Amino acid sequence: MPTVAQSSTETDWVSRFADEVIAESERRAPGKPVVVASGLSPSGPIHLGNLREVMTPHLVADEIRRRGHEVRHLISWDDYDRYRKVPAGVEGIDESWAEHIGKPLTSVPAPAGSAHPNWAEHFKAAMTAALDELGVEYDGISQTEQYTSGAYREQILHAMKHRGDIDAILDQYRTKKGPAKKSQKPVDEAELEAAEGSGAAAEDDGSGGAGGYYPYKPYCGQCGKDLTTVTSYDDGTTELAYTCTACAFSETVRLSEFNRGKLVWKVDWPMRWAYEGVIFEPSGVDHSSPGSSFVVGGQIVRDIFDGVQPIGPMYAFVGISGMAKMSSSRGGVPTPADALKIMEAPLLRWLYARRRPNQSFKIAFDQEIQRLYDEWDKLAAKVEDGSVLPADAAAYSRAVRTAAGELPRTPRPLPYRTLASVVDITGGHDEQTLRILSDLDPANPLASLDEARPRLDRAENWITTQVPADQRTVVRAEPDTELLASLDDEGRESLRLLLEGLDTHWSLDGLTTLVYGVPKVMAGLEPDAKPTPELKTAQRSFFALLYRLLVGRETGPRLPTLLLAVGADRVRKLLAA
Repeated sequence: MPTVAQSSTETDWVSRFADEVIAESERRAPGKPVVVASGLSPSGPIHLGNLREVMTPHLVADEIRRRGHEVRHLISWDDYDRYRKVPAGVEGIDESWAEHIGKPLTSVPAPAGSAHPNWAEHFKAAMTAALDELGVEYDGISQTEQYTSGAYREQILHAMKHRGDIDAILDQYRTKKGPAKKSQKPVDEAELEAAEGSGAAAEDDGSGGAGGYYPYKPYCGQCGKDLTTVTSYDDGTTELAYTCTACAFSETVRLSEFNRGKLVWKVDWPMRWAYEGVIFEPSGVDHSSPGSSFVVGGQIVRDIFDGVQPIGPMYAFVGISGMAKMSSSRGGVPTPADALKIMEAPLLRWLYARRRPNQSFKIAFDQEIQRLYDEWDKLAAKVEDGSVLPADAAAYSRAVRTAAGELPRTPRPLPYRTLASVVDITGGHDEQTLRILSDLDPANPLASLDEARPRLDRAENWITTQVPADQRTVVRAEPDTELLASLDDEGRESLRLLLEGLDTHWSLDGLTTLVYGVPKVMAGLEPDAKPTPELKTAQRSFFALLYRLLVGRETGPRLPTLLLAVGADRVRKLLAA
């Protein structure tokens, strides 16, 4: 199998960025670890759109590690950001949480029933568990800890000293803003865009008043909110005066000793680039437009903090396909944890690895997940037989393993659509499921359901959480005597041929041959005859008849799987004309 290193860099976006990042790191900081970065705001459920903020640098960092370089992937948890609004549809909260708007996320209580100490830790927990399952290696940085410990004190004092220069830079872009445009994105992408991440919603330039412009916001010493205005600042003594519009509290503090506030976002982000020595950090399209954070930050990091802007590809939005509202308490916008309940980690990694950052894509929660798994299994087969293209081999390798080793995978990866059909019919009954799955290949039966896990569990979760009840498969308890009595001689003969061949064709491949072959025999053809338009019409009619007799509607799971699941004796009972 071709390795990532052997794949063509002309077609592999990860390798191309790794080349560029290594060269830039050696130019800027020779002999030091390569630094890549992501930022996530735990202001609510962290969605699949935000996962691209992590996966893009992760894949590049992992490629750099594979080449033997030391690399740090920093994930800044923007948990010192202000609590902006009460998110809709999150369990355990109500409108009473609005009283906390303006406080740092780490000062807001967690949703009711949570085991975590505050709002930020509650929403970080689900993401950290998902990142662990996805094999993402990173160094987490709490911005609450950084700011309240005084780690950024020198940078804050420097920014305040150069507040006039910062204001002049920002002013260049304030005058260039045009009228807002209505979003043309699909609803699902707009929802994912709306999820806050890496300070996306914090486009505040800073506070201005009678004392001028200030790039720093104190959190109020009385109510704890950032609804404050700096009224004066002395560069020599670092004395800062502010008032709070929420509770009318005011005080004067010495900024050289004060750790209860933060730089505004458009200054905070470039400050961190310089502080951490970040070489690579992607940003969403909302950060990359004229006057947005990444563009303005490039000038601020250079002119104010004597740093260099990271290599920063723009990444496109991630959409979703058909998530059932009943499966989510988050208003229908799914998280990585939601996706990992219905798909294995390598498949989810592959979705991010195979598309360039500027290409949008959708993650399937509907029937499309079955086609996606078919595509994945075909790719695995091509990798196995050596017929895979280099870029596809690279994406596959990045999906199934990291520099640290292989990700867990299913020992016997049976087709996802087959597993879903079986658990749909059996209702998850283990003995029935094992019987049916063993009949798929009688020459090599399953010894245990563990051989089909975790894919089997993901398929069962998909059926129970994403497929509406009216689309679930319910096998008839008794024959449809009225339909059977109405059949003509041709219909009766087709059923007789099917029942006659059950015992000799009782496997997935055998039953596939049988159900497609009966209409051929009825047309006077050999069972292996090539299909014609007329024959395809006859097959569709025969299949519809079988579905009506077995499950009471004209569609359902693939017939060979359905027949195996129902069992030969019950099939004979339901089809005996």
